[in-house]
Amino acid sequence: MLGKFTTTRTSQPPCDIQVTERDNLTSYNLRLHLCLEASKKRKRKMGVRGEKGVVWLSKVIVAMTVIASGSGWLAEGQPEAKFKCSGEATCHGLADYKNSNATTLRHIQTLFNVKHLLDIVGANNLPSNTLGNYTVVPNQVVKVPFPCKCGNNTGLSNGVPRYKIKEGDTLSGIADTVFAGLMKYQQIQVANKLPDANNITAGDTLWIPLPCSCDQVGSSSVVHYAHLVESGSSIEALAQQYSTTQQILLSLNGIDDPKSLQAGQVLDVPLRACSSSVKNDSLDFPLLVPNATYTYTANECVKCKCDSSNDYTLQCEPSQRNPTNWSVCPSMECSKNIFIGTTTSTGSCNSKICDYNGYSSRNISVSLRTDDSCEPPDASGASRSTLQVLLCSNLFTVIHFILFLLYVL
Repeated sequence: MLGKFTTTRTSQPPCDIQVTERDNLTSYNLRLHLCLEASKKRKRKMGVRGEKGVVWLSKVIVAMTVIASGSGWLAEGQPEAKFKCSGEATCHGLADYKNSNATTLRHIQTLFNVKHLLDIVGANNLPSNTLGNYTVVPNQVVKVPFPCKCGNNTGLSNGVPRYKIKEGDTLSGIADTVFAGLMKYQQIQVANKLPDANNITAGDTLWIPLPCSCDQVGSSSVVHYAHLVESGSSIEALAQQYSTTQQILLSLNGIDDPKSLQAGQVLDVPLRACSSSVKNDSLDFPLLVPNATYTYTANECVKCKCDSSNDYTLQCEPSQRNPTNWSVCPSMECSKNIFIGTTTSTGSCNSKICDYNGYSSRNISVSLRTDDSCEPPDASGASRSTLQVLLCSNLFTVIHFILFLLYVL
């Protein structure tokens, strides 16, 4: 009997078995069994390949996610940096900057519109003779100083930096790549009152709003530092590194859960500044210099540094540099041969110090301060001293009295 028998099963593909004249029921069933077994093997093989394909695809997706997070593609998931700032104060802030390519200090100075290269040099505690062609290696963090202005309960850089749009630029690229993610592109859009974030013109200039603050933290004067969080950082480690507390970092940044900290997030880190004698009418008031840094002021005639080992007291001295806006530096003498930064001893534990008080358009203000480091004796010490004086003053009388008693006896 000639013909075609077709058998199907719901879990297997059909097997088309051609019946020949030599087939009987046994031979037919045998060939059908072999066909079905081969079908099962093909299915298992295809299933393994499919599973491997899914695993491979998932690995690719994970890898792309990691790369994207490192390159800034996922920056939208990070919170927007808004530093709290009360009143209408002005001051100086600091911000991190790093580039995936090698660059120079001069390039960073130009990008952020920093007036003097020495401001960047001092903020990073580099030698004062460091030049603009100093190489900044890829991903090296450089602290950039900038003027800050407070208003509407927040702080932003005071009109700088200004960035000229290049052909092919996008707002997101400017925010995430050019300025290292220190702000969101929406903040640039709002600051520049752009109706359409996707419509910018090459050649136009944008104000880049950097986050900052002028507020004190507790009773301490600080420099608010816009810190780019590194991968693997924690609130605890950052608090220890920058000599603050976890609670202060959490409060300043509005963070409820320390574990929510993200790489690339901009964190407000308060750096304690040295106290100074600069008056509030000085052109450089408030002169806030954080620990382990220095700055030049009074048209670069004065160099001031902050060192925690000096009890967080600002130390200023003549810079020995040519001034920027004066032909020569004005007098910095408190009294005869006592200049800014000079300390003279006036006794075993007293000294006089010539302090820097600020500057105006014409002169530099100084004052002479007496530092009394003598420790007053305690009450028990005073009593012992008094007794010793009394004994010494009456010693002659006591001796004569004893001799008189011996004579009588």
